[in-house]
Amino acid sequence: MKAKSSVVLVVFALAAMAAASNNKLAPELQQLKGSERRDVIVQFKTPLTAKHHQSVVRRGGELRQELKVIRGAVYSVPSAMLTRLAEDPAVAYISPDRPLKGAGISAASTPTATTSAAITAAATLDYHTDTINAPYAWELGLDGTGVGVAVLDSGITDLEDLRGNGYRVVYNQDFVGDGDQSATDLYGHGSHVAGIIGGDGKKSSGPHAFYTFEGIAPNVNLINLRVLDQNGEGTDSGVISAIEAAISLKAKYNILVVNLSLGRPIYESYLLDPLCQAVEAAYQAGIVVVVSAGNNGRDNSWNNDGYGTITAPGNDPYVITVGAMKTMGTPSRTDDLIATYSSKGPTAIDHIAKPDLVAPGNLIISLYSPGSQLDQMYPNNEIPTSLYKTNGNNARSNTYYLLSGTSMAAPMVSGTAALMLQQNPALSPDQVKAALMRSASKTFPLYSSYTDPATGITYTDQYDVFTVGAGYLDIEAALANQGVFSGVATSPMVAYDPVTQGVYFVNNSFAVWGGSADWSSFAVWGGNAFVGSDFAVWGGSSAWASFAVWGGSAPWGDSTDNGFFAVWGGSTVGSDSTSNTESLGLLINGDN
Repeated sequence: MKAKSSVVLVVFALAAMAAASNNKLAPELQQLKGSERRDVIVQFKTPLTAKHHQSVVRRGGELRQELKVIRGAVYSVPSAMLTRLAEDPAVAYISPDRPLKGAGISAASTPTATTSAAITAAATLDYHTDTINAPYAWELGLDGTGVGVAVLDSGITDLEDLRGNGYRVVYNQDFVGDGDQSATDLYGHGSHVAGIIGGDGKKSSGPHAFYTFEGIAPNVNLINLRVLDQNGEGTDSGVISAIEAAISLKAKYNILVVNLSLGRPIYESYLLDPLCQAVEAAYQAGIVVVVSAGNNGRDNSWNNDGYGTITAPGNDPYVITVGAMKTMGTPSRTDDLIATYSSKGPTAIDHIAKPDLVAPGNLIISLYSPGSQLDQMYPNNEIPTSLYKTNGNNARSNTYYLLSGTSMAAPMVSGTAALMLQQNPALSPDQVKAALMRSASKTFPLYSSYTDPATGITYTDQYDVFTVGAGYLDIEAALANQGVFSGVATSPMVAYDPVTQGVYFVNNSFAVWGGSADWSSFAVWGGNAFVGSDFAVWGGSSAWASFAVWGGSAPWGDSTDNGFFAVWGGSTVGSDSTSNTESLGLLINGDN
């Protein structure tokens, strides 16, 4: 009997060990077998040393690249050895070196490319700087001077609007490894993002120009870290390496902001995701990290009306995650509406309230790289010179290009952060984030709808915390209302209460909004500003928290619906869905 008991104990011990090792393996790796090699990112529990490499090599692994910023490295490992590697007590987590995109064009989710006539009719002028009150900062003499913003994208092309008194792209490095060591923009996305952050509008200035396409911080220094190739594609390891470089270059170039207009689906908690761990390292180094929310707000493949579709690393609570608004071709924000493609929270698995705020992202005019991949695919998105010159015509501009997506909204916030840090260099990333959220405009309609002319499908959005976050970016208010507080500005976790069928902030006493009235959830998210009384129950008694995010009847139905499980069931929404994996930061022609 004693021997039999021992056998039973051994079986249970082995089962427990297998379960523990599976918890260390990303979902895509748990069923892999055989000799096929996979490039994986291994995160360790302690800082990386030669002993860690040796432990992987003993199991048939080969070192590809060190990623010290996340206490890990990329290895090529036989599939059959992954479970054994996960049993190593020094290993924290193993995930694939996943692909990601800064752009995705899907016929199922993206309208067709714009024609020149449609651009003229729909865009007229791009008034995003007026809409978010950028001229107020310029009148104060704030233009980003002395602040460095790292742009992790498809590269930046040498363009006149980025020169000013000297070329303001002060550093270039390639992390793609496709032979283009210059880090120039072969895709056309990174230059557009860079122009939104810091273009000075020189090519649209002069005696015949009636409008200048300036960036938010038109004298900021840009650090070009190319992580996306000529097709707008990259990898986790490339982005992580670039973040590590930004941290190491912080002091030399005064890098205070990092812009990530890219993303991929969420596969695990942000606590394990290597991409999220890297952006948190930048935050810990004192850098404001701004990330696009994703372009999956139209994704209803799980009957979830686009909820739960935020992409990584925008799911991390320490970063500023930005959704996209439409300026409607006017300088006033009173008629502005949410872009239907803008991804919505809460985040998959962790249920973090995202996005943090919204900014203009639809039909945005900025710089582009002539001859780049996007330009070749969609040449009609080059705007006519008549949009900004009195003697202009329908000839295409050789400088400015129109794109839509949350990729365009994120750099609006990155440029604003640069202005705030020029005004007050002592601000911490938490203080920048909290000030942006508290000062954001909270005046929205209850609902809005848009019918896609290409498909005839009508999309209706409700202006709740998971759609517009804490509100609409307002530069004047952000510069005027920073305040002093203690605590972190982590985006709050939310929870579903099956009794009330409401969703509530989970209280965090360490967060700034868990403290004083000036920085309470009421002050930051705006109380009843977002929705009608049937849907919002702000306040009330609940074991989950003191403030309700969304009560009443949840838009995804009840616990018997697929949409409910998609948002609250713990797994990523549509991680195997084409529309979710393809539209991650850019639309060629948004809601026009």
